[in-house]
Amino acid sequence: MDSDGTHDARGTHATPVPRPAAPPPGAVAPQSGVPAPGLPPRPARAPGAPPLPEGAAFLAWLRAPRPAAAPGIWRFAHQPRPAQEPEVVPTRQLLSGALISFLVGWLIWSLLWNGYLGGWWVLPLELFLPDAWIYAHNKVGNAFVWYSYYTLIAFVIMIGVGKIGRWGEVWRRFVAPHLRRREAPAPLPAPEEDPARWPQLRAAGAEAAADRLAADAGAGLMRDVDHARIARAWRSVRAGRSPLTAFTDAVVRDGARACPHPSGDRDLPARAARHDLATAQVRIGTTADDARNPYAYRGTGLALGPDLLGTSLLAVGPGGSGKTARVVWPLAESLCLGALAGRAAVVVVGAAGAGLGPTEDYDVVVRVGHPDSAYDLDLYGGTSDPDEAAAVLAEALVGDLVDPHPSGDSRRSTTCLAQLLGPYAAVHRRFPSVPELRALLDGSPGPLGALRKALQEVGQDAMIRELDARERQLGHPGDPGAVLADRIALLDRPAFAAFFDTTGQSSPFSLRALDHPVRVRIDLPERGHADASRILARLVLAQFTASAAVREDRSLFACLVLDDASGTVTPESVRRIQRLRSANAGVVMTLRTLDDVPRPLRTPLLGAIGCRMALAGLTPWDGQDFAEVWGKEWTEARDVTDRQIIAETPLGKTVHMLRRVITGNAPTARAVTVRQVERERWSASELAHGVPPGHAVLSLTDVRGEYAPPLLVDLRA
Repeated sequence: MDSDGTHDARGTHATPVPRPAAPPPGAVAPQSGVPAPGLPPRPARAPGAPPLPEGAAFLAWLRAPRPAAAPGIWRFAHQPRPAQEPEVVPTRQLLSGALISFLVGWLIWSLLWNGYLGGWWVLPLELFLPDAWIYAHNKVGNAFVWYSYYTLIAFVIMIGVGKIGRWGEVWRRFVAPHLRRREAPAPLPAPEEDPARWPQLRAAGAEAAADRLAADAGAGLMRDVDHARIARAWRSVRAGRSPLTAFTDAVVRDGARACPHPSGDRDLPARAARHDLATAQVRIGTTADDARNPYAYRGTGLALGPDLLGTSLLAVGPGGSGKTARVVWPLAESLCLGALAGRAAVVVVGAAGAGLGPTEDYDVVVRVGHPDSAYDLDLYGGTSDPDEAAAVLAEALVGDLVDPHPSGDSRRSTTCLAQLLGPYAAVHRRFPSVPELRALLDGSPGPLGALRKALQEVGQDAMIRELDARERQLGHPGDPGAVLADRIALLDRPAFAAFFDTTGQSSPFSLRALDHPVRVRIDLPERGHADASRILARLVLAQFTASAAVREDRSLFACLVLDDASGTVTPESVRRIQRLRSANAGVVMTLRTLDDVPRPLRTPLLGAIGCRMALAGLTPWDGQDFAEVWGKEWTEARDVTDRQIIAETPLGKTVHMLRRVITGNAPTARAVTVRQVERERWSASELAHGVPPGHAVLSLTDVRGEYAPPLLVDLRA
């Protein structure tokens, strides 16, 4: 299978990326379900419940209902709620009304029975029934007729007062829950609709493959990742990218192990969050039961998936607010599971030891500046085009120095680098290393003279003109070469001497591998190299946005997770993030404060991002930016006014005086005014002081344009 969505991440560079070594013989492989450090193990079943038969847990997960829902709702076993909150009568008012209505009904029946209201109520019986029935000498028949009529009248009175007293609601709220029996298990779906029998394969004639998968599912040999991976491979077959016979043969031969990920992994060593691979969702919290949340969202699970991450996500909150542990890590884990299922490619960037998951979760771990790193990072993004390489490198080196207005760009720096990269590649068939590029940008006569001589020997007249233009600009005011040389010098340090190799002696990882379901983690050297880390973060972001837009297979969802995006937001990066939605790609970014973004770029950034999250502890000035982008809404305002009552008669004045002596307050009349006003959905003050710890306010937009208003979410639930 070469186009089933589980492409190999090797072969994406001139020198293939090496694979981690397999465990030694006899070693015990890590099992799925191992709890994360510091967390108790998840129980396999409810206390006291009998053990499930093999495969029953997987089949129950597979057959669980997943109704269509609004963006962000956890769809697994979701029970939709009405869009508008129903009117709920307070308990005290409901019970007192039911009691009073019962007493009223009893009083009416007593008055009728004792004749205080006359005998008119028996007139219908005398008019419509013959006298022989009513006044018969048979006592049994006579009693049957009259007492049946009395029962009918009592029943009519009971219905009337019961409707007025809301007896039905009293029954539903206080009696029925105690009488409700244990719900019977849901009936099995029809064979033609049972997902465990793979009806889509049977409809296409692949009966043998469907039987093998159904047998593995019933025997407990299939996992949720296996199901998602095979379903992805089947969609590739239906799209015509893979032959049906090859798919059928692989499934019949290997069963649930068919169409494997290049790493051979079928699951992660452990999971820290709840995932539903049938909908590609990961649950990050629960929407609070708060009046500011729409009623349809209150108390429901909140989940994110590729349909929402395709519009990108920005999370802003101070240190310790839960950005990494409660947002970034679950999302990275979900994307890694998606990569194992052959439908996602993920690159996670953060500081070393930031808590972005164990090494075993990833295929490639690039530890920049660490001598034991088995992987290198390609400085030029795997491209052979000097202009493209110059544009990406210029964005990484001086993108933060460009005019922060949205119209700013780094074209002069790009031209400066292209004037050097092109001639060098024409002679050496590769791009310069970091020390060589630094020497060329410094304008040293020796390297420039040697490059000119080599160009003359191979007859590259066009490249000589490029080099002449670069030499004419040296030393002129406004020449970007000096700034570029200073920035590239931050990477020309002894700690990075073994990295960014361009001679072919190492195996640098290239983001051109986004065509494959690869899992990558890049650890940045924060300690002692903060400026270099920001350059590398901008480099990865620029390479990701450039590579995601030119992928051949856009059916794979590509996502870049930046655990700390400080210093990476530039005019060019904002423009590129806006174009990711059409490329089936997205970026997850976190910031401690919006002050890390230049003021002219804050509004364009919040406008380019579809999902915006403000965590607890936000500053009021950061909250003001979120309040502006979330806008206002029409709401109902109630103004209550207490007006003092003035008595005009002597008796009224006496009553008011006694009331004032007893209650201590003057008699007042309350007036209520209801009007429609336009107010902010969340004000800056509410975002700064009204979000409880462990909570966040999150607005969502999916790739189809559906929108969810700002929601207060409990990230700890």
